[in-house]
Amino acid sequence: MQLTTKGRYAVTAMLDLASNNTGKPITLDIISQRQNISLSYLEQLFAKLRRAALVKSVRGPGGGYLLDAKAKDISLTQIIEAVDENIDLRRCKGMKGCNNGRQCISHQLWCEVSQQIRTFLNGKTLQMVIDNHDTSLNKGL
Repeated sequence: MQLTTKGRYAVTAMLDLASNNTGKPITLDIISQRQNISLSYLEQLFAKLRRAALVKSVRGPGGGYLLDAKAKDISLTQIIEAVDENIDLRRCKGMKGCNNGRQCISHQLWCEVSQQIRTFLNGKTLQMVIDNHDTSLNKGL
């Protein structure tokens, strides 16, 4: 798995949305400025996040985006997969044909590592990351 900017930016933008949740919609322009992420890139990501029912959009004056679930209920895996990132280290993507049509010698290793990464990310929610960040700030780390 190589987490591209798509996955990293999606997680970062969702963390921004969750940590600044006041019950009022937040515009992508504000997230773009706070996180230094291109507005047009955020628009693409949020279209996918909306289709995955992780965010909802509010139109009109005062519009923007809100989380569509509580931050404690949204895992990092959900976000990463919503923007079409793949949490799989196997070159064959599970087809077992990476070595001239045969399973490579390291196939099982990459299966296990991929599952560990998936389990880790699935066990982390937006709220957990925010809480950990806040704790680190309070400790001066």
